Amino acid sequence: MKILLCEVNISEGKNLKTIEKVKKVIEKSLKINIIDIDSDKNHNRTVYTYIGEPQEILEVTKRLADKAIELIDMSKHHGSHPRIGAVDVVPFIPVKGIETEEAIEIAREFGKYIGSKGIPVYYYEDAATCPKRKSLVEIRRGQYEGLEEKLKDPEWIPDEGPTEFVPKTGVVVAGVRFPLVAFNVNLRTDDLGIANNIVRSVRHINGGYRFVRAIGLNLTDKNMVQVSMNLTNYTKTPIHRVMETVRSEASRYGISIAGAELVGPVPMKAVEEIVKFYLQVHNFSITQIIENNLLDLLDRD
Repeated sequence: MKILLCEVNISEGKNLKTIEKVKKVIEKSLKINIIDIDSDKNHNRTVYTYIGEPQEILEVTKRLADKAIELIDMSKHHGSHPRIGAVDVVPFIPVKGIETEEAIEIAREFGKYIGSKGIPVYYYEDAATCPKRKSLVEIRRGQYEGLEEKLKDPEWIPDEGPTEFVPKTGVVVAGVRFPLVAFNVNLRTDDLGIANNIVRSVRHINGGYRFVRAIGLNLTDKNMVQVSMNLTNYTKTPIHRVMETVRSEASRYGISIAGAELVGPVPMKAVEEIVKFYLQVHNFSITQIIENNLLDLLDRD
């Protein structure tokens, strides 16, 4: 069986009715399993994570995008997280029995569908059409507010859809990628400068870890700040290493960690490394997890 995971990020984290209406689109498919739905009011963003067979994932994602585009008006959107469109980013992630090339075909088919609706589309990561577009950070640079000017640049002509700015929807970014870990650490301070200093200590572009992207964000309703991170290759930069670096850097300012968040699904191998580090069980293996063995038995059936 071929299994594909999709992790759609929409630019709405406050309006519960909108979030629920988009969720119901996924629930209509009996062939899809919803893994996680994560909404954040400060980010003003919701991430829907679901898994299933590739063609069913494609059709559900089309319908989800249609509903989100119908309900969200980007010209009225405000939030702390970087964004460029109502359906901001749609990564397709191969899980089992499906090669990257086939996943790219799914992403491109989705992109063509969105483009046919009169919405600009960029492809990123493994589906990127040129090296500059591989990075989501580069595509989002300038965010929604700078999108109208960006679309006038010949280097940023969309891969699908119109070349002009669509104020209500912005741009959809679709692609195929390795299963990253979205990991946030909340700090007991409202000083965004401290969060940004810590970001620079872990973020690759500032000399930090090779596979960490990070930004500092305000959590106004909690009177805190956050170091918001994507670990793009948890096998080479494990969660615990980043966590301990953030903890060490925060202590320089007399700041403690209020808590951490894992947004969306986490690969079992990443959890294995956390257990080994914090419990000091160095010979621990995911094969010791009962549920993992049950899944193996089901696969044999």
